[in-house]
Amino acid sequence: MGDSDEERIADLEAVLRRDDPRFARGPGEGRPRRPREYRRGRAWLAMTLALAVVVVGGLVPHGLLLAAGLVMAALAVNLFDSREQRIRRRRHRHRRGRGPGGPR
Repeated sequence: MGDSDEERIADLEAVLRRDDPRFARGPGEGRPRRPREYRRGRAWLAMTLALAVVVVGGLVPHGLLLAAGLVMAALAVNLFDSREQRIRRRRHRHRRGRGPGGPR
């Protein structure tokens, strides 16, 4: 490999270490980790809590609690969407002319 290839690899490694240090350390420690975009523990926890609030709001006739649970569930769904997927969709919309300020 040429010097420019080695520099590119070093740059990619630096970006990876900065963005997801646990994933980057994993192979060296002998304990590989999932990349951050595939870790969904917090999203599942938020969804479980939101659905529990919805159920409690339905059992105890309390509309505000039910509405809060539904809003929490909507916010939790957003946690399942990785940053890379959002960027990919945004780029796709811009290419097709449907981005902000583009023709509809």
